[in-house]
Amino acid sequence: MVEHGQPVKDIEIDSDTSLDKIFNEMSKSGGFESTNLSNGLQILSEMISDKKCLKFLSFVGAIVSTGLRGIIKDMVKREWFDVVITTCGALDHDIARHYSEYKEGSFTMDDRELADKKIHRLGNVLVPMESYGPLIEEKMQSFLEEEYQAGVKEMSTADITKMIGKHLGEDSFLHWANKNNVPVIVPGIMDGAVGSQIWLFSQKHSDFKLNLIADSDTLSGLIFKAKKSGAFMIGGGISKHHTLWWNQFRDGLDYALYITTAQEFDGSLSGALVREAISWGKVAKDAKQATIHAEVTTILPFLFSALLSRLK
Repeated sequence: MVEHGQPVKDIEIDSDTSLDKIFNEMSKSGGFESTNLSNGLQILSEMISDKKCLKFLSFVGAIVSTGLRGIIKDMVKREWFDVVITTCGALDHDIARHYSEYKEGSFTMDDRELADKKIHRLGNVLVPMESYGPLIEEKMQSFLEEEYQAGVKEMSTADITKMIGKHLGEDSFLHWANKNNVPVIVPGIMDGAVGSQIWLFSQKHSDFKLNLIADSDTLSGLIFKAKKSGAFMIGGGISKHHTLWWNQFRDGLDYALYITTAQEFDGSLSGALVREAISWGKVAKDAKQATIHAEVTTILPFLFSALLSRLK
């Protein structure tokens, strides 16, 4: 961490400078956001290495539509985190991209023309209609019917994500979460294609129930046993808040790193810096914490590479 009064030093890089060394250089540069980025690497390194720490990964679903899905998958595969909290879109995209392909596009494409061609646009990612709604409906109805025929009449979101993971391959973060027994909890699961398919399934099977309280039992069982806890939070919204909310019950996170593009001036949860959560008891007063103001697809590949170097 940067000490007050430390001299600002020029960054020195040559053709042999490693990525890890660049992060070290940034920590001494007084370089505005680069200092937070360097601090973030240090926080993640310490958190992942801390054997006594219960480690949370939270992220918004949109990033799973991009190539960042591969890094999310690899972090779960490497067992860097003990529990994942995300949004329904992450499940939608993980299923869709396992069975089909999204396409590269741009932010400036004609959305009326795309609608005529039955193509959805998510920023600069193109999602063919046949790769999304109809495909997810087919797969989810099949997965749920298989569980129902095996006698399962009630599921939590952790059960739903585990079920999906059993059917997907090694390209999927849900596959590795299932394989490594990492619960994936989706507090807002009804807000997406997978959630809609659960509802549709319940219309045909009136004795099938979605049990959200069971997810709270899972989280409480982890939180109340934890000697320490930490979280890497990618993007805001419900996935970030649910992570913070549960950690208030053990006097707050001991490690917290948040990456966001939101601003705090509107009072939003997504814009709130990590340090605001200290006032709510969701982050400990003496926590190692930082907020990185950046678009995560540009930053996380470099953080991940530097983490691989430090954690090896």
